[in-house]
Amino acid sequence: MFENKTKVLLILSQDVLDEARIVAGKAMITLKLPVSLQIVLRALIEEGLKRDDHSTLLANVEGQAKAVRRLRSVARQRGRAEGEPGGRRSGIWQRPNGREQSKRLK
Repeated sequence: MFENKTKVLLILSQDVLDEARIVAGKAMITLKLPVSLQIVLRALIEEGLKRDDHSTLLANVEGQAKAVRRLRSVARQRGRAEGEPGGRRSGIWQRPNGREQSKRLK
């Protein structure tokens, strides 16, 4: 089952996390097996991906994509207001000698 593993960071609202904990608790009672939050989240993701034609899944994806776009737009506008050049790619800064260097390579 886990031959090809990858680590993923999920940022979830407290409400979603609480609902997943409730599902884990109900699953433990029903199955009489230890069920972790990770197992529940993995199962929800796998089952959700099988429903590619499900309209509520698509609506949820759309809402989250628009929220991310809005947050990034606000962050860009805030950065420009604080003096960050608008035409530069994020993560690039100009060295005194005129060459560009990535912030990650400091």
